[in-house]
Amino acid sequence: MPEQETASGAPTVSEIGRMTGFSDGVFAIVITLLVIELQVPDHAPGELLHALIEQAPAYLAFLLSFGYVGVIWLNHHTLLRLIRGTTVGLNWINLWLLLGVVIIPFPTTVLAEAFAHGGTDRDRRVAVVLYALTAAAMSAPWLAFFAYLRRHPMLLREGVDWAFVSTQRARPVVGMALYFISGALGWFVGPVIGLVGIGVMIFFHAVTSEGIRRGRARRRRPA
Repeated sequence: MPEQETASGAPTVSEIGRMTGFSDGVFAIVITLLVIELQVPDHAPGELLHALIEQAPAYLAFLLSFGYVGVIWLNHHTLLRLIRGTTVGLNWINLWLLLGVVIIPFPTTVLAEAFAHGGTDRDRRVAVVLYALTAAAMSAPWLAFFAYLRRHPMLLREGVDWAFVSTQRARPVVGMALYFISGALGWFVGPVIGLVGIGVMIFFHAVTSEGIRRGRARRRRPA
């Protein structure tokens, strides 16, 4: 769909409140869907504790994905603080990003099932690769976001240094590459090693959620 343009040829800029509200709603729903997957296990009388312990992989998968979705929300929140408005094109990119978010419960369930209920080693490797590929695909819309802002710098808030924004493009590139590596490790070395790699990448995105600062690239606090 072509963007509407002003008389000057620039895309029409609209207020960002609807994008923020809609996005936050999607994140909240996904977080809720993750916990809905946790259910009381079937068990014989007196075997509840044993049954709950057997479901430990499901709890770990939930915590991994809860942290992952939370980190994505933190990064998304930081990104939206950099811009003063949105356009049709930016809305489409944001929807692309949210598509990746709403998919997360699926590989989470696959991961939990593969590590529980007697799943084979091959099932676990497949589950880890699926999770890693999903996470890698999540990096693509972030690259598109920064590329779009590069072409439309008028969307940046006053006081935001483009050098800082440009530096952030390294984060999705690193994420995409290392999630692929984690998937490869999960398949060729071992599923647990792959999960460790995924966890390290989620931690990296968590500690850099306010952005990477390099050299003179500084973001002045938006007014």
